[in-house]
Amino acid sequence: MAERKKRKVAWDARGVHALRAHLALTQERMAAELGTRQQTISEWETGQYQPRGASARLLALIAERAGFVYGAAPDSEPEGKGEG
Repeated sequence: MAERKKRKVAWDARGVHALRAHLALTQERMAAELGTRQQTISEWETGQYQPRGASARLLALIAERAGFVYGAAPDSEPEGKGEG
C-alpha cells in the first residue's frame, strides 16, 4: 500500500475570516466553539498570529465537515508564529 503524505492546512487571516463567515458565526461564538478567547480569533483574522498545531487541525476538521474548501500546504512549510 502506498504511503500518503499528510498535508496540513496553513490558515491565514483571510482563511480564518472566510471560514467564520461561511459558518455565520461571530468572533465570540467561534471562540466559544473552539474553546479559546475572542481575542485569539481577532488576532488570527488580523494576521497578528496564525492558528497552529491543534487549533489549525481543528479548524481544518470544522471546515471539512462544513463543506468549506480551503488550500493545503505541504508538511515541510513552516507553521508560522502563532497562538494555538
